[in-house]
Amino acid sequence: MSKKLSGCFALLALLGLTLFLMSCGSSSSRPAGVLYVVSQGENNVGSYAIDLNTGRLSLINTNAKADVTPSSILLDPSGKVAYVLNTGSNTITTYTINDNGALSTPTITALPIQNSVAMARDAAGTFLIVVSQGTIPAQACQQAHSNQGCGEPPAITVFTTSTGSASLTQVGGPVLLNFIPTSVTASITGTFNDPNSIPPGGTVAGTLVHVTGNQDLVGTNDNTISEYVVQGSGVVAGPLIGSPYATASNPSSVLAITTTPTGGTGGLFVYVTNVTTNNLSIYQVCTVPDGTNCLSSSDDVHNAKMIPVGSPISLGLDPVAMAVDPTNNFLYVVNHTSSTISSFRINPTNGVLSVLNLNVSAGQGPVGIAMHSSGKYLYVSNNTASNISGFNVNTTSGALSNATNVTSSAQPAGLVAK
Repeated sequence: MSKKLSGCFALLALLGLTLFLMSCGSSSSRPAGVLYVVSQGENNVGSYAIDLNTGRLSLINTNAKADVTPSSILLDPSGKVAYVLNTGSNTITTYTINDNGALSTPTITALPIQNSVAMARDAAGTFLIVVSQGTIPAQACQQAHSNQGCGEPPAITVFTTSTGSASLTQVGGPVLLNFIPTSVTASITGTFNDPNSIPPGGTVAGTLVHVTGNQDLVGTNDNTISEYVVQGSGVVAGPLIGSPYATASNPSSVLAITTTPTGGTGGLFVYVTNVTTNNLSIYQVCTVPDGTNCLSSSDDVHNAKMIPVGSPISLGLDPVAMAVDPTNNFLYVVNHTSSTISSFRINPTNGVLSVLNLNVSAGQGPVGIAMHSSGKYLYVSNNTASNISGFNVNTTSGALSNATNVTSSAQPAGLVAK
């Protein structure tokens, strides 16, 4: 009897060991963190596992084919879908994300306006918003939105989607612009004055969107940022009253963040990098009436009035992209020509930036930047060097350290981490 029991225990022990080993193998196929990087030289998307103890990268695969010249990538809020904007073919490739971090089942959506340059999504993952420059040559169009001899006008296009779904559905026709857009970001939801209301006094509810521009339709420098609202239906209203607002020369990227400091009053702040002047402009958006900058009548709030905060801050040469940590305490900017990263601490009350380091070395020709959701690791795509720089981030001070480089597919551009 005891021998039979002993044999049973031995068998159970063997089965337990087998299940343990199977479990270990299964967990290793599901990386805790993943970095996705688009390659403009090889038209693909590389997937890298992130070691959450060190931030080190290890290649999963580069088998996810993109369309021609992918430039940027976004994830939906669930982390189960990836969107890639392909500037060469003027399309969006949408992927589902497998349990092992690999991308599969790509679908391609054609964009209605040529030369699409940037995209953003709302926080809920309901809309994908794309800005396109069209085909209007400088000095060729004397009247906004006239197609006679002018080519295709610039525009905003909105697609509906849902969390976890790879499906994109265009909402109506593109909304035409009277300037050449360069970047776009989406921020808060709220109720805003409808600039097209007749009689005046109507409102629209939806997501606030900021779009930068560097030229008007006759090729003259524009250097502005404008505000729009994507309503719940996906219909775009705007520009809001007060738009456009002036930026420094040749705005290249835009980022909007909301701060909520402990024991204090935060706000909505918008940051814009400017290539020609190599600096960064800061704005506060009126979200509550304060009787001074934002009138107590609340008109400025419903118009989402943008107030410049101080003078533009100097950066390296050709700043082209930004990222913020998960707590909205630190801002990082990549400077393409000087191959550096500039880092700042964000004052959560007024949005003012304090310099941490203006010249952290990256690889040659950085163009993209992404922060892992833990706030511990920052990654930069070096387009000229064809590699990725990874940094450890001190979550208390914002300092970057332990830089390492990993070879990527040729000409990496946009990247995103989860």
